[in-house]
Amino acid sequence: MAAPTLTTSCCVAGGGPAGMMLGFLLARAGIDVVVLEKHADFLRDFRGDTIHPSTLELMHELGLLEEFLKQPHQKLQQLVGQIGDQRITLGDFSSLSTRCNFVALMPQWDFLNFLAAQGRRFKGFHLRMRSEAIDLIRDGERVVGVRAVEEGAGPPIEIRADLVVAADGRHSTLRERAGFKVIDLGAPMDVLWLRISRRPEDGEQTFGHIEAGMFMIMLNRDDYWQCAFVVAKGAAETWRKRDIGEFRRAVLSLSPFLSGRINEIGSWDDVKLLTVTVNRLPQWHQEGLLCIGDAAHAMSPIGGVGVNLAVQDAVAAANILAAPLAEHRLARDHLKAVQDRREWPTRVTQRIQIFVQDYVIGPVLAGTQRPKPPRAAKLLEWFPALRRIPARVIGIGVRPEHVRTAQARASSN
Repeated sequence: MAAPTLTTSCCVAGGGPAGMMLGFLLARAGIDVVVLEKHADFLRDFRGDTIHPSTLELMHELGLLEEFLKQPHQKLQQLVGQIGDQRITLGDFSSLSTRCNFVALMPQWDFLNFLAAQGRRFKGFHLRMRSEAIDLIRDGERVVGVRAVEEGAGPPIEIRADLVVAADGRHSTLRERAGFKVIDLGAPMDVLWLRISRRPEDGEQTFGHIEAGMFMIMLNRDDYWQCAFVVAKGAAETWRKRDIGEFRRAVLSLSPFLSGRINEIGSWDDVKLLTVTVNRLPQWHQEGLLCIGDAAHAMSPIGGVGVNLAVQDAVAAANILAAPLAEHRLARDHLKAVQDRREWPTRVTQRIQIFVQDYVIGPVLAGTQRPKPPRAAKLLEWFPALRRIPARVIGIGVRPEHVRTAQARASSN
């Protein structure tokens, strides 16, 4: 029995920030696009939840900022860290000359649901939940579509497309099927994610605390703290073999004010592992196929830039590819142009992350003596104006994108 077949201009595998933004922007430009998301919804904990000023600026350009900021979120204007016994302000987003001079801490499922709702305004937007791309369809050397399975819906379906975009994350199935080479840049750490309830007397400020051999970041999520307990690469398994009480004591040593609720970490089931990977593809494209977001470059959680880099990829891809797709003249050079546009900012950002990993985080996790702030951190404390630099790098990034595609007529449905 022949597999059911669909036809579209662009098939996007993966409903994360890169895939959803690209699907929305292409549909907005009048392109027929199918977005495949393997899960039934977007409700998964401990995904990247930091929406930076660069992304908020894009929302303004799309005329969606006011509505977007109605979604549940908290505002982060300063990055504060405690290194040993010294508390230092590491970055000040309020100094940025952007529409929104703050980072919005927003659950990723709200961000993705918002993009899905905006996409559905356009007749060319087709989001298929519970649908996973499992293989590529080729005509000779050219990719001409994907095979996908739909949960509970029988045999695979074929989706034929002028362009297939792999936005299916750092463990991309389509990237593997295409045989892309991946360059692993290394990471000395992994992250144990947990949440603990937040009280009004805790204060508002998101902050990080570094001590000998330990590092934890706490993100204010209104009624709870989202905590990232950073451990040396591979050490998570060693931790999990210990009694949960020992882990609680380590958390308390960094944030003693949590003592009245530390037992909310009931067992290791309440602690989730994020395996940190930093890598990139030397080539993001083949005939008919393009990788973006984590499928093209997995980022370190340093700076929380992953979501925003993925969004920037999507905007650049839509700017470059919308017209060729609409006019049925898409060529390999157009896909190369997307990589040419986004590869340099990716490399620069990863270079900064690796520097921080190698010269700050790695030594801290391997250290046995209480750390002291490096000279650069002390300069930020002595000369507050310098805090604009890390705020700019994190909040705006390298080569920020702007929406260049025109809006087609929205659907009347």
